[in-house]
Amino acid sequence: MTSIEEIANEAEAADGAAPLDEATLRTLRHHPDRVRTWTQDDGFALLVGNELTLVVRPEARRRGVGRRLLEQSLSESGSGELLAWSHGNHPAAAALAAAYGFERVRDLWVMRRPLTDLPPLPDTDVEVRGYRPEDAADIVRVNAAAFAAHPEQGAMDEAELAERMAEDWFDPAGLLVATREGRVVGFHWTKHHDARLGEVYVVGVDPSAQGGGLGKVLTLAGLHHLARTGHTEVLLYVESDNTRAVRVYAGLGFTHAPEDTHVQYRRAPR
Repeated sequence: MTSIEEIANEAEAADGAAPLDEATLRTLRHHPDRVRTWTQDDGFALLVGNELTLVVRPEARRRGVGRRLLEQSLSESGSGELLAWSHGNHPAAAALAAAYGFERVRDLWVMRRPLTDLPPLPDTDVEVRGYRPEDAADIVRVNAAAFAAHPEQGAMDEAELAERMAEDWFDPAGLLVATREGRVVGFHWTKHHDARLGEVYVVGVDPSAQGGGLGKVLTLAGLHHLARTGHTEVLLYVESDNTRAVRVYAGLGFTHAPEDTHVQYRRAPR
């Protein structure tokens, strides 16, 4: 684990984007038995489910390390579908993907805004408060309904919720819960990256409560919370083809730079 983290940290420092996403890191820490690993001195490949991660130490790139790791992992991982992320949309990753039959299937945008000149909180018929331990089952319920079609987020159960809450960055006051007549109808989970940067981590609204502007209310409540706790910038992740969400976030002052994109590649079953 140490060498993997060392190489990942070096790659992040050079590329400006972490090569291991949060789900992969949690699996490495809590369920290492679910991870297949291939390592060399200057790189590694990980397979979690059908998702492949490949990272090469910056100083060792363009020496065939990534190609060797990919060939080894492909030869030993079977003939099923494989998915792979390029966090930061690197040209070298695109070239390697094309050479081995992976096609680009998904773009995940990072949108950002400064935490200044925030719109005021609108009047609403819901109460927005911090998380309480008794909210856990309702958070899982709303999350499952809100993200039923989402390939990662929608699968969260109470065990995974507990794992996320065990992370160093978790703050119950930063998980905002919306209730209407005592029933949880939505939440905005904010994330603390560092003293400067916060994140719109997850905004989930019960489908029965959608269409009334609750998502905007929760998003703004989270932004105000992050501003009050001293953060000066906020980011969020959104699917590039989710035009409705992109429009909402753009209306709240978020912008996207083309280089701030994560790309997922897919290799069809063989």
